[in-house]
Amino acid sequence: MLSLALGAAIIVTTEFTPVGFLPNVSRDLDVSLGTAGLMVLVPGLSAAVAAPLVVVGSGRLDRRLLIVVLSVLVLLSNGVAAVAPNFGVVVVARVFLGVAIGGFWAVVPSLGFRLAGPRAGTRATSIILAGLSVGTVVGLPAGQFFGNLIGWRLTFAASAALAALIGIGQLTVLPKIPATGRMTFAHLGEVFRVPIARTILIAGGVATTGQFAASTFVTPFLLRNAEMSSGFATVLFIAYGLAGILGTLAGPALVERDRMLTFAGAAAVFGVVLASLPALAGAPVLVSVLIGAWGVLWGLVPLALQTHMLTATPHAPEAASSIFITVMQLAIAIGSGVGGVLVDSAGLSTVFVASGITAIASAFFALLTRHGL
Repeated sequence: MLSLALGAAIIVTTEFTPVGFLPNVSRDLDVSLGTAGLMVLVPGLSAAVAAPLVVVGSGRLDRRLLIVVLSVLVLLSNGVAAVAPNFGVVVVARVFLGVAIGGFWAVVPSLGFRLAGPRAGTRATSIILAGLSVGTVVGLPAGQFFGNLIGWRLTFAASAALAALIGIGQLTVLPKIPATGRMTFAHLGEVFRVPIARTILIAGGVATTGQFAASTFVTPFLLRNAEMSSGFATVLFIAYGLAGILGTLAGPALVERDRMLTFAGAAAVFGVVLASLPALAGAPVLVSVLIGAWGVLWGLVPLALQTHMLTATPHAPEAASSIFITVMQLAIAIGSGVGGVLVDSAGLSTVFVASGITAIASAFFALLTRHGL
């Protein structure tokens, strides 16, 4: 579980480290801030395409070997980005990352139930997903801190080295994990025939769109709108990530009681938080508290959605995970893309208000269709 959590952490770190230094890349490679946001959009879009292709294409390949190969792709993505001569090459490097993201999240979440058994499956999944929050703890502040200290290129290079170490560790400690069967595109289609799965995908996709429209541009919001120093913003990123870990690890008790209600409650409240941030930008203490609350609430969302998806489709867990990650990564891409358009056309405040309304809408939809659409 720990090795898988570390794999999740490095993937999320790599995906979101650029959020901390978007302004640096924008300046150094002479692109707009909205265009620099493609570093988040492109991995999401390519992950959405890659997730079902990796599950179907990997066939009966041992999942241990597949996980290690995906770690190598993370290494390659970071290494290419570190030496990229222009923004176009950075985008290509982020496509490699997208393939790794799609494959990892399509295959790994279901392993919690396989390796720990059904009774401990939710707790095991929460440990793996805690790596997501750990990646946020590392990724956002590391991008902010190291991007300013050593530059964004060396930050990418350091991430490549970490990916190499984690890949070696996975190869060493993971047992052989045979595929449960050969997935086909027909198996993927069956997921959409499960009513509750459709509700999970729609509600989760809408909430994730709002989340990443805001989180992609949280650095410029804190620096420009809230007028915080770079150092204080870094501290807030750490607090946000630690709060996310707390939400994920404390979540199983809530999730096992009512998965959909846990999701809806968390989405509604973090939607209110996002929509309130622009109005409170001049009050740093309130902004700090809200950022921490946002982290806790978002930590609950992936756990509630992922475990609900797996329990709703026990006959095809990898197919369900691949469809789930495809929808969520599309939502990340849409969120960061729409966020970039809004930043360039209407300003940062509009992004956060629109994101909050989107998250609240997802909560209402989940409550109205909680027994299946």
